[in-house]
Amino acid sequence: MRKIFSALVAAAAVAFLSACTTSGVDTTETTSIRHTARDISATDLDKGKAQFRDANYGLAEKHFRKAVELRASNAEAWMGLAASYDELGRFDFADRAYDQLLKVAGRKPQVINNMGYSQLLRGNRTKAKELLLEARSGMSDTTVVDANLALLAKS
Repeated sequence: MRKIFSALVAAAAVAFLSACTTSGVDTTETTSIRHTARDISATDLDKGKAQFRDANYGLAEKHFRKAVELRASNAEAWMGLAASYDELGRFDFADRAYDQLLKVAGRKPQVINNMGYSQLLRGNRTKAKELLLEARSGMSDTTVVDANLALLAKS
C-alpha cells in the first residue's frame, strides 16, 4: 500500500510540474542603467549660485551646505557657503567654512580675497587690509581686490 501511495504522489508531482509552462516569461530585451560619473552636488551648487546672485542668502546657504554635505571636497561650494554666511552676518559659521575651504583648496588668492572681504564686513579694517593685500599680490587680474580695497578706503 505504501508503494502505491508513493507512486501516486510521484505521479501527481510529475503531472503538476509538467503543467507549468514558460510561455508567460517576458523575453523583452532590456538595457541596464549605466552609472554616470557626474557630481551629485552639482545641482545644489548651481541652485546656491542662483540664489546668491538673487541676494537670497538664506536659500543660497541651504544649497551650498547641501552641496558640501554631498561632496566635502567641493571648494566652490565651500566658498559659496562661507560667502552666504558672511552676507547673513553669521561670521562664526563663515570662519568654519573658510577653514574647510583652506583645507580643500589651499591658500589661493581668490579665497584670501573673500576672507578679506569677510573681515571688511565685520569692521576689522586692519585684518581686512592685510588679507586683501596678500590676495592682490597673488592675482594677475586685481580688479575685484582693488574694488574691495576701495570699499575699505571708504569705510
